[in-house]
Amino acid sequence: MTTRNRLVLNVYASALTENDGRPLAAVHGLERASPGLSMAWKVSKNGQLIALPNRDSWLAEAVALGEFPLVCNGDESYPVTIVGRHQLASESPGGQPQLQVHAKLPQDTATVAVAADVLEQVAEGIRALWGLVAPGGVMEVIADQTGPKRYGPSEPPLGLPALKMPWNIRSPETPRHLGWLNYWSAAAAKAIGFPDPTRDTDLLSRSRRTASGGWVVQLTDAPLDLDSSTHLDALKRAYARFPEIGGRSAP
Repeated sequence: MTTRNRLVLNVYASALTENDGRPLAAVHGLERASPGLSMAWKVSKNGQLIALPNRDSWLAEAVALGEFPLVCNGDESYPVTIVGRHQLASESPGGQPQLQVHAKLPQDTATVAVAADVLEQVAEGIRALWGLVAPGGVMEVIADQTGPKRYGPSEPPLGLPALKMPWNIRSPETPRHLGWLNYWSAAAAKAIGFPDPTRDTDLLSRSRRTASGGWVVQLTDAPLDLDSSTHLDALKRAYARFPEIGGRSAP
């Protein structure tokens, strides 16, 4: 299953601390949002699946050593994975180290139906600042929007706006880009000015509040397909509405 056929989840939170319970909360949240899913396997260095009968204890031990290792569902025909990645202060918005939680899920009817719940549960569990779910192909477009860098296209594709590199964004609360589903913590929503009852009627019709006071905001009914002019226009409108996203607003 290629990345283009999968939904990608990325959420960004403050860096791991000693005895941090957030990774386990994020994994539990993923399972809770996905009926029947059990993330009780790891992958060895040579690519072999290894069952984790004491997954929670194993993960807690890894977190105590400062890691959020990859766990998966053990099904190579229907793979679901989640992992935490450290981002150095020098690579992160506002010069503050961050934790990126990265998950991949099949883009099928069952997963699409629960994708908003998955994003909410994982983001709330990790106490994320912001995050998103998007098809793998959209993530490739986001990479081409982001710069400047020494490789890739000289300008963003599809008439989309240019986005700054993470270390050139002033605040860790500011989302770096948009996805199909977007998680904005209360701090992130405040940073970008959401919601405005007069300007965000359409977005609010596809949004919901989270227990922590954040938001899950859905841009289109179906997963973003940038070959669709309707979907591309919806994405462009959202970027125009929130110039802070991607560090595009003037200081």
